[in-house]
Amino acid sequence: MKTIKYVVLLGLSTLMFSCVTNKKYESLNASYQRSQESDKSCEDQLNTMKAMNKDLKNKNEDLADQVEYLKKSSNEVLNTLQDMSVLSGKQAESMKESMKTLSEREAYIKDLQSAIQRKDSLNLNLVLNLKKSLGNVNDEDINIKVEKGVVYIDISDKLLFNSGKYIVTEKAKSVLGKIANVLNAHPELDVMVEGHTDSVPIHNDILADNWDLSVKRATSVVRILEQQYKISPIRMTAAGHGKFDPIAENTTAAGRALNRRTRIIVLPQLDQFFKLLVKE
Repeated sequence: MKTIKYVVLLGLSTLMFSCVTNKKYESLNASYQRSQESDKSCEDQLNTMKAMNKDLKNKNEDLADQVEYLKKSSNEVLNTLQDMSVLSGKQAESMKESMKTLSEREAYIKDLQSAIQRKDSLNLNLVLNLKKSLGNVNDEDINIKVEKGVVYIDISDKLLFNSGKYIVTEKAKSVLGKIANVLNAHPELDVMVEGHTDSVPIHNDILADNWDLSVKRATSVVRILEQQYKISPIRMTAAGHGKFDPIAENTTAAGRALNRRTRIIVLPQLDQFFKLLVKE
């Protein structure tokens, strides 16, 4: 009986040990399999990380190269900017000087225009006064005009002189007196008297040629203006052109008549005119 119990107990123990061992084995095997899978996963992750690390290393090297390039480029740009800064400074100074010069020229031009406008206004007033004063003189014998900012008074020789003579006629003195009244009202103006002749030759004991005649006629008019009508001789100039400055053809009687003339030129005193332009 005891023997039977022992055998039964031994069988049960063996069975129980067998069951426990199989379960552990299966459990251990399962753990091992999971471990293997985990190791494989870790290895895969490690390989992935190695690949990523290699990629990051390559990218880092590329970035380092880019940084170095940017440093080099930045230095070049900085040097260029510095050069440009110096150049810009010089250009700015040059432009500043140019602008100053332009401003000075602009101011000069404005002053010049203003002076010219005043002169033009004066010339217009002068012409009006002359024409008013000489209103009763035949237009064929006297002509008043403005050319290039200068007033010209052309008087025919038949009004002032006898043919081939240089002595002013008594009738002509009254005409010169009217002109002198206007000129005396403008002491800031200078006067040039020019004698002109035609091309017909002249020569006698008193006159050498037409040039001589033209000079003597201009001098006679200047003396009348100075001695009888008190125009300052400092303001006046006498000149003779002879036949060398005609305004018409000398081939006709009408043309020669036009060329025989005395011209009184009224112009501003140059020193007074330029004082308007020069700044103190």
